[in-house]
Amino acid sequence: MSVWQAIILAIVEGLTEFLPVSSTGHMIIAATLMGINELAITKIFAISIQFGTILSVVVLYWRRFLTSFDLYKKILIAFIPAAVLGLLLEKAIDAMLSSILITAIMLILGGVVLLFIDKWFNHADKDRINYKNAFTIGLFQCIAMIPGVSRSAATIIGGLTQGVNRKAAAEFSFFLAVPTMLAAASFKFMKDMLQLEIMDVLTFDWPKIQNSFAIISTQDIKLLIIGNVVGFVVAMIAIQSFISFLTKYGFKVFGYYRIAVGLAILMLIAMGIDLKF
Repeated sequence: MSVWQAIILAIVEGLTEFLPVSSTGHMIIAATLMGINELAITKIFAISIQFGTILSVVVLYWRRFLTSFDLYKKILIAFIPAAVLGLLLEKAIDAMLSSILITAIMLILGGVVLLFIDKWFNHADKDRINYKNAFTIGLFQCIAMIPGVSRSAATIIGGLTQGVNRKAAAEFSFFLAVPTMLAAASFKFMKDMLQLEIMDVLTFDWPKIQNSFAIISTQDIKLLIIGNVVGFVVAMIAIQSFISFLTKYGFKVFGYYRIAVGLAILMLIAMGIDLKF
């Protein structure tokens, strides 16, 4: 993977991670078009640059994170369902992630839902989320374990079903992304790149941990740093733009876009193009 290819992937990740369009599908398409989808570093890179996008949320909303302990409790309540289900269904989730067909179908189905979501929940006007709302949003986040659903779309819709307005639902989706993405990215990074199991870390198996980090090349580190920096900057811009756009125009544009991307993936599959990480 070249530096420019790393930058392009990071831009795609930063733009799509917090939008209701499925970053997974976009990363697979981008990697395939650049001819790097089968490189071992590509999957690791796609996982690792999520740390930069996570940091963008913390930086943008640092005042909320510093001044509201109640927010942490709500985030924890919302995080628990996905954490538990993710551990229980790890193998099944990994199997689904390898299916680009599932991603395409869910992109289309999710797009159809977004075409009507504004009409269904046009009276959602609450600007605060209580503990029950948080837990319900957490349950909706579990649906996003199916590739192509979009974690952002699932959690925002979860908020809307609770009567929460678009802005508040989107912001809580961003907040919930911090522990969810951090946990998922850390777990996958340890497992896929460092070849470590959770127990190796929990039992402080330092020799194994040190040997695992020793296999990371200088070039890999360079690409990961560049990717995280680019992803961080792009994600900050995307988050701010998304909140403004969503408040004014709603979800319909994202619905049409998802359907178009899903159909494009199906066409590529029909043409025999191998879309995968």
